[in-house]
Amino acid sequence: MDLFFEAFGVLGLLFISSGALITARKKEDLLFIAGGLCLAVYSIYLENLIFVLLQIVFISSAGYNLMKTIKLEKKNNKEISD
Repeated sequence: MDLFFEAFGVLGLLFISSGALITARKKEDLLFIAGGLCLAVYSIYLENLIFVLLQIVFISSAGYNLMKTIKLEKKNNKEISD
């Protein structure tokens, strides 16, 4: 069972590392959210409250950035079509 949760931790690390290397904002935020969720699962397994809270903040921040990016894209697409 330990290996299962450690795999989540490694997967989270890979997602976040990949997101840091990508320049496309939407993909970056999606990878950050996926990585944050994986690391949150791992943090819960470790019963480490500090890292669980950190992941909640990280996921929320990436989600907020994703929503801003989508909103900006919609605004730009509307301006182009008008």
